[in-house]
Amino acid sequence: MADVAGQLAGISLFSGLLPAQYEALSRIGVKRSFLKGERIFSEGDEGTGFYVVCGGRVKIFKISTEGKEQILHLCGPGESFGEVSVFTGQGFPADAVAALPSTVLFFPRVAFSSLIRQDPALALNMMAQLSERLRQFAGLIEDLSLKEVPGRLAKYLLYLGGREGNGTVDLDVSKGQLAALLGTIPETLSRILAKLNRRGLIRSRGAQIRILDRRGLEEIALEGKRLP
Repeated sequence: MADVAGQLAGISLFSGLLPAQYEALSRIGVKRSFLKGERIFSEGDEGTGFYVVCGGRVKIFKISTEGKEQILHLCGPGESFGEVSVFTGQGFPADAVAALPSTVLFFPRVAFSSLIRQDPALALNMMAQLSERLRQFAGLIEDLSLKEVPGRLAKYLLYLGGREGNGTVDLDVSKGQLAALLGTIPETLSRILAKLNRRGLIRSRGAQIRILDRRGLEEIALEGKRLP
């Protein structure tokens, strides 16, 4: 339990809580494991609780009426998903599948709601984090509708580079999945990566990408234009 409480302290959704609150959360969290490609939940399934990724990668996506997949987010260690069910009691608004072999902590809605009633500070903390998530999704919608693919890719690489903290991005998803996340196709993604390499903005070696010119990438992300 102490180990789980320590993990929770590093999760943004629960940042800034007291040790007693982490201990209370660790008592209701249930560890679950999923194989690569295994479905965690489907859109419309009963929202029985929410999840936090301990290891691996989880793909959150929707399927259009034409059968096209649009990835909304790729959740890595420390990130949470499915929280809407806790507050609305409605079904999950998207699908979730393990993009890699993954371990998650599942927090049942009933048990978590009881915990919130005893300690409302938990709910206030989650609301702040979910508001930030909403802002990020609004940005994603804007990017997909207004920016060209180079701008979307540059912004995503900057985001990943900032998260890693050393300017090196390790892509632990396929180019197909990354292309779907950015609203394009793998062939277009490969061409843009090659152009960024030739311009000296990045150095791409297999699944590892090193950002060489952060300011140059920021200009492309801001302008959101095609690369000549």
